[in-house]
Amino acid sequence: MTASVARVMNESFTVAADGSYAARLTTRAGTELWYPERWTLGGPEPYAVPLPVEQPEDADSSVLPFADGRVLIARRAQGRYSMALLYPSGPETGERRLGTVETDALRLLPPAPCGMRAYALAEEQDGRATGVWLVADGSSRPPARVALLSGRCSGGAWLDPEGRLLALDTTGPDGEGPTKTVAVDLGAGGEVSPLLEITEDSDDRLLLADPDSGLLLVRSNAPGEERLGWGVLGSHRPVRFPEALHPKDTRLTPIAVQPGQTLLPERCGVALRVDATLGVPAGSPALGVGTWLAVWRPGLRELRHLASPPGWLTGHGMWTAGGELCVPYSTAHNPCGLARMRTPLPEGEDTGAPAPTPVVAASPGPTPSPGPARRETAVAAPPSTPPESRLSAPPSPPSESRPSAPPGPPPGAAPRTTPRAVEPPEATAPACGDVTALQHHDHGVPPSGLLGSMVRRRVSAGGEGSFGAAGESVPKPVPLQQSPLTSGTA
Repeated sequence: MTASVARVMNESFTVAADGSYAARLTTRAGTELWYPERWTLGGPEPYAVPLPVEQPEDADSSVLPFADGRVLIARRAQGRYSMALLYPSGPETGERRLGTVETDALRLLPPAPCGMRAYALAEEQDGRATGVWLVADGSSRPPARVALLSGRCSGGAWLDPEGRLLALDTTGPDGEGPTKTVAVDLGAGGEVSPLLEITEDSDDRLLLADPDSGLLLVRSNAPGEERLGWGVLGSHRPVRFPEALHPKDTRLTPIAVQPGQTLLPERCGVALRVDATLGVPAGSPALGVGTWLAVWRPGLRELRHLASPPGWLTGHGMWTAGGELCVPYSTAHNPCGLARMRTPLPEGEDTGAPAPTPVVAASPGPTPSPGPARRETAVAAPPSTPPESRLSAPPSPPSESRPSAPPGPPPGAAPRTTPRAVEPPEATAPACGDVTALQHHDHGVPPSGLLGSMVRRRVSAGGEGSFGAAGESVPKPVPLQQSPLTSGTA
């Protein structure tokens, strides 16, 4: 298998929103005649069903599985993309054509949480705007544009379980200017609101979001260099850039977050792709490839490195709510495989109990040397507040003190506290049992800064549209706010 063939197979692999199916482009051995392939992941053993049509597909086609087993394919033609739904029909492949999108560049977004809608980003004809298109909703309706944003858009993460709020990274029309993350309300005519802006000039991208817990994984150069950090949607806590997510000579990319941890972001396991940027360190589990798996949870001071299975579809993985990490792979012996890893993670570093040993493990990869403390970027206090006074003052709302929290944990030890130099532990623990208990709800004091206007605005989901149930109120997410960076490393 050539490197280009492996790259197409890896990049085209997409999992349905509920994890029941996956799809990718593949080719028969010794040829480069591409066709879609659907994986069934819901049973005890995965199996693949080929979905070839009368003529081979192009390698730049995109596929996306629905929760009912059908597979959307976007085929590129001159100046447009054509959409079709593919499904097994006896020994043949059934095909329902949906229509076209007139554009020179189109990219399918991750599957909507409902499992039955597919959206895409399409560059407008003048190249100075980006459209969000509903390209399939399970029916025969043709694609329709549902939002229009100025400039170029990238990324794409769902912020709520209904699939109404979409986060996108935006830059200027010609790619100039810093990158910022905005929230697009697809149930309100594509209304756009700012979501993530750590500093005015920093490039701030949202890489991954978990709608259940509100955990966000971001990449930003606000700390002075590009780093991976985490925050909580709707919380006044800062985006944090822990040393555990900045190992030397490697680049981390989050690929999956453990679902089902409602309002408990610190309990979510995070799977990461680890790429060695300066060669493969001795003893790494990558075995000369330079890429392997790691898992982490907010509050842990180091990564847990794992061996990726042979033939790993690099950059892909799925967590179950019970904490099982499922990693897809494809080899000549087993072209459709799913490695299931039990990767228990400790609750925090201050428990004193030894970490459980993962079922699937290998010799540890490069372990970052622990720094004196975590780096944090504050995004909750008003921009006019001096960093020094803001960091030393305890928060005033009484709802943010947790009586069960032990006093004085060591720096970075507990998931719901920050280092002593930033905030006194006794003052930061929430009385409601979790710092994110107010997530997606109105806070007592509206935050200042460029993003404070979204705090108390709510929208109705409506009873006849595609989003939510009748009478259900869908609140706007409280955005991560702008504030000055802390000085030095916290």
